[in-house]
Amino acid sequence: MNARAQGGFTLLEIIAALALLALLMLGVYGGIRTLTGSVHRGRDAVARLDTRRGAEQFLRRNLAQVRPIPWARLDNGRAVVFVGASQAMRFVAPLPGFLGRLGPQLQTLKLVPDGHGQFNLEAAFALLPPDGSAPQPFGPPQRLLAHITSGQFAYRGFDIRRKDTGWSDNWTHSSRLPALVEIHLKTAQGTLPTLEVPLRVDNSAVNRAVIRATGLQAMQP
Repeated sequence: MNARAQGGFTLLEIIAALALLALLMLGVYGGIRTLTGSVHRGRDAVARLDTRRGAEQFLRRNLAQVRPIPWARLDNGRAVVFVGASQAMRFVAPLPGFLGRLGPQLQTLKLVPDGHGQFNLEAAFALLPPDGSAPQPFGPPQRLLAHITSGQFAYRGFDIRRKDTGWSDNWTHSSRLPALVEIHLKTAQGTLPTLEVPLRVDNSAVNRAVIRATGLQAMQP
């Protein structure tokens, strides 16, 4: 047996082995960290996608169920059934599920600044008292979508002469429902597909619906 075998490993060899082990452990840690980060990013992406889909389904469903029920009156006495601006809209529609038992509610969709240079898409609800008094807020506004960098609502329908109004970011015919509503949103992750929803209500039937629902006098064209 030679002197090297009898003396064991040298200090230099031990240091080299420890350094190699440290490099190996660093590589394993780096791999685990990368994998963990990928899992978190994937989970966050799925959560964002689920939130976006949920908001889209909510918007499609509620806008498609808009009712021509008046909830206010203009100075000239005309009933108000829909108000639409570039970053807010207000209408009456039933809520899904058990909340629908409360009847149609006045709903407000609005892009609200979040204080950090972006917007939240929020929905607020109000009950319509049967005596025709002012709508009563029903709980705090609910956030549908966050981290919106820019957004706009657009409307298209027919005027009182049944003429196509074309697309506009301001619906001026508040005593009538628009035929189509478009929602354009851009988030920090990119531009979302344009959401275009037809309102499944025959505007020519507004007077009849108003009379049946509220007993009010028919709106004048």
